[in-house]
This record gives sequence, C-alpha cells and structure tokens, in this order.
Amino acid sequence: MTGSDVPLSFRLGYVPGATPAKWVRIWAEREPGVPLELIGVTAAEAAGKVRADEVDAVLLRLPADREGLHAIPLYTETTVVVIPKDHAIAAADEVTLDDLADEVVMHPADDTLDWTQPPGLPALHRPDTTPDAIELVAAGVGLLVVPQSLARLYHRRDLTYRPVTDAPQSRVALSWPEEETTDLVEQFIGIVRGRTVNSTRGRQPAQPQPQPKAKKPAPAKKTGAKPVRRQGAPQPGKRGKPGRRSR
Repeated sequence: MTGSDVPLSFRLGYVPGATPAKWVRIWAEREPGVPLELIGVTAAEAAGKVRADEVDAVLLRLPADREGLHAIPLYTETTVVVIPKDHAIAAADEVTLDDLADEVVMHPADDTLDWTQPPGLPALHRPDTTPDAIELVAAGVGLLVVPQSLARLYHRRDLTYRPVTDAPQSRVALSWPEEETTDLVEQFIGIVRGRTVNSTRGRQPAQPQPQPKAKKPAPAKKTGAKPVRRQGAPQPGKRGKPGRRSR
C-alpha cells in the first residue's frame, strides 16, 4: 500500500482477558507510520464486529461463529474455579468437576466455555456478565468456572481460584474476514506467530547493494637489500685465516 491507500490505523478488537500488549509494542516498531488502535469487545459481539468492518481483526475466544472468517488459534488457557478465600476448596491445589458437584456454580450469559453439561448445582438467578458473577461469588452465593485470564482480570482480595483439571478449556484466536487478508493483517499475523522482520512471509527490508571488492595493493618494492655474498667469501669485519704453505 502506498499514498492514499494506506489506512489511518489498524483496528484490533479484543475480548476481556486477551492481552495484546506485547504484540502492540512489536507493531509500533515495525509499522511506526500506522498506529494500532485497540478496541474492546464482548465475547458475544466479537465475530460480528469484524464482519461488520468495525475492526480489521479481532482476538476472540473459540468456539465462535466463524462463518466467513479466518481464525488462527494462538493459545489455550487453563480453566479455574473462582472461590472465596475461606472456602474449603481453597485448601486444594487443584480440583475436578466432581469436586464441584454439590456446589452452586454460576454460568453467566457471557460464558465462553463449551460445556456439554454445566457442573454443579444451578443458581436461582443467572448473572448477565462475568463481572456480575464475580460479585455473587464474593457475596457467598456460589462459585464460578472461567478461563484463568478472567479470574485475574476481575481479581478481588477476598477471592482466589484453583485449576479445574478436567473442565473445557478456552482457546484464544486471531480472526479476520476471509476476503480481507490485507498487507497489514498479514503483518499482524506474522507478529502473533513470532515471525521476524526478515521472514520470507513478512515485509522485506531494503537490501544493501553489494560493494565491489577492493583490489589488493601491489607489494611494495624492497629497498636497501643486502648484496648477495659469494659462498666462501669472508664476511665483512672478519679477517680470513692465512692459508697453509705446502711443503
């Protein structure tokens, strides 16, 4: 892209818990003329935002409606149960879904985990959002199972969390429209995949022109060379021995 074809910015949507900060720093180094604009989106609206061209690409959670979209899974998160610090489960290092069978477990409307059968006992009221559910956990109403990044994002001093070893896991992916794989999208794909600036699929920096090889200088002529001494001739400063007379 050149001239007026270059966009004013690259718009990246991201769901709660996704952490694009490292990639934003690398982008600023590689594309200093194109600012990266971060746009927070909910998990439910993430795919729709990129289809509607409100963002150029989006970090979303799988599973998601991927019709008309490319998606590259980036990493998988540990699933945890959020509990009050004085709860009995806090004494364990990790738990299973069976350990939650007799507990009230809330499933907010924005839950992104792909449950076959939600664990625990259902709550009387289903919270609309994960932050709402966190407040109910703090109030002692029940427990909450979420990706670890959300437990950290909505951390409270009176709550803690433990890994749930057999729960579904959340995968974070980069998604963009199938028909809109632009140069800037390719650049960001390279960044999240760890490609270097000199990667064959990334933008190539200008290559320096080869320099002509310098000619080797001719060897300098030696001056003041010592004269060649005949074999058997006396060396300067030394007197030769007198020959013996024959009898």
